[in-house]
Amino acid sequence: MKCPFCSFPETRVTNSRLFGDGDAIRRRRQCVSCQRRFTTYERVEKMMLLVVKKDGRREPFDRQKIIAGILRACEKRPVSLTTIEEMVNQIEAGLLERGEREVETQDIGEAVMHALHDVDQVAYVRFASVYREFKDLGEFMLELKDLLKKQQ
Repeated sequence: MKCPFCSFPETRVTNSRLFGDGDAIRRRRQCVSCQRRFTTYERVEKMMLLVVKKDGRREPFDRQKIIAGILRACEKRPVSLTTIEEMVNQIEAGLLERGEREVETQDIGEAVMHALHDVDQVAYVRFASVYREFKDLGEFMLELKDLLKKQQ
């Protein structure tokens, strides 16, 4: 594997371990040339999943888009990158378990909201405010009231 720092084509694996639910391998690598270390992840290539957008367009499922959305919601919150990766792994596994080749954006958004609700309520409300496209403060307050009811 090519080094991301100096582009030297040879690296060595210094450590390997299972990651997440055991469906990925995390490898620590070291460049033979510059000696810098970096991490790679290996996953089994899964069936192609298409996302059906609100306007009917279809595009390939991209886990990086989910990670980016969750990172925005979790900005300045005590949620680790490992926790975010685990959430996305669970969301992706849930979508694949359905056995459908196409999934609607609403299903992905609801899965993200459910995962965030269990991890960090502030991140949940942030994500919900963008995902549900609240039109005014009243809609936002209703969501907060529902969240408070679920906590009791």
